[in-house]
Amino acid sequence: MDTKAFKRSLQHSENYHRKGFGHQEEVATQLQSEYQSQLIQQIRNNNYTLTRGDVTIRLAEAFGFCWGVERAVAMAYETRKHFPTERIWITNEIIHNPSVNQRMREMNVEFIPVTAGKKDFAIVETGDVVILPAFGASVQEMQILNDKGCKIVDTTCPWVSKVWNTVEKHKKREYTSIIHGKYKHEETIATSSFAGKYLIVLNLKEAEYVANYILHGGNREEFLAKFSKACSAGFDPDKDLEMIGIANQTTMLKSETEQIGKLFEHTMMQKYGPANLNDHFQSFNTICDATQERQDAMLELVEKQLDLMIVIGGFNSSNTTQLQQIAFERGISSYHIDSVDRILSENRIEHRLLNGNLEITNNWLPDGEIVIGVTSGASTPDKVVEDVIEKIFELKSVVAIA
Repeated sequence: MDTKAFKRSLQHSENYHRKGFGHQEEVATQLQSEYQSQLIQQIRNNNYTLTRGDVTIRLAEAFGFCWGVERAVAMAYETRKHFPTERIWITNEIIHNPSVNQRMREMNVEFIPVTAGKKDFAIVETGDVVILPAFGASVQEMQILNDKGCKIVDTTCPWVSKVWNTVEKHKKREYTSIIHGKYKHEETIATSSFAGKYLIVLNLKEAEYVANYILHGGNREEFLAKFSKACSAGFDPDKDLEMIGIANQTTMLKSETEQIGKLFEHTMMQKYGPANLNDHFQSFNTICDATQERQDAMLELVEKQLDLMIVIGGFNSSNTTQLQQIAFERGISSYHIDSVDRILSENRIEHRLLNGNLEITNNWLPDGEIVIGVTSGASTPDKVVEDVIEKIFELKSVVAIA
């Protein structure tokens, strides 16, 4: 399938919408009241620090809603206003935040049901409005919706579209796209649907395995078993790794994406020689600015004297997980929570571990004076961050009285 031609054709269709519907001012007021926070603005204005009693909060200098997320949420709100009576669907969560997705449901925006691990588009009818979320949708999903005659509202972040353009360039030159990402993640699923041949690597360890195979060969069956869910149909590691290009899921750890890119550049140089590198390797910078800013701010924050770290964001939010990874690597007691409801008491907190498991930790909030670092993923509203900070202040005052 010529995905580039399909995308161009779709974008010229009268059923396709990638800009708002003229309700920007009205929606901006609504979003401000529902998601923004005076307390958070106060902390920003006070050099990202606030002390109350025994508690000092240090906020990361870049956190929370990014431009792409704000844009996607605003477009979803505009869509509901523009189509007040039509059935509206979203192909996935609009962003990875439970409170925002719950708000969508309250606005009678439905999510495409999933049956046996597959989305069931049979429920969608001609004339229905379907929103594509911030991290995009696969070409196959877009084609289904286009064939059904749906009105498509595309909120895909331009940074994600940039990665799609990159893998299109790989495909044009018959390069295999090596994508640094999570093969189950919606963004990577969408990106791989625009690629020709592709291989998805989760981390540097998997990349090193592939690099070693390129240089020395190996057990083909073992390779295919290892990446059975993370490669294109008919992938042949003995042929399809001779020319490669690098791409990434925009929310992965910047430093690791860069390491993986350098690893493959050196690998192809070693195998084919410096003079032939450009015939076997392509690399474009597809790291999202907002992801990079939040990671850089987190790296600065963890250098300060902190007693513990709170990382706030959806449990399926990749960029939030990367922020938690930074705290973990520095040995800081840190808790990834998705809402204030995870703070059960001053003695108990339910949080997500890096392996994805939920755990309840006791005695998480130390007595006496404490300094707490706080950051949040790109899909987290300031209001959610405010709720968490206020809860901590409340608990510490209860402890102090007791």
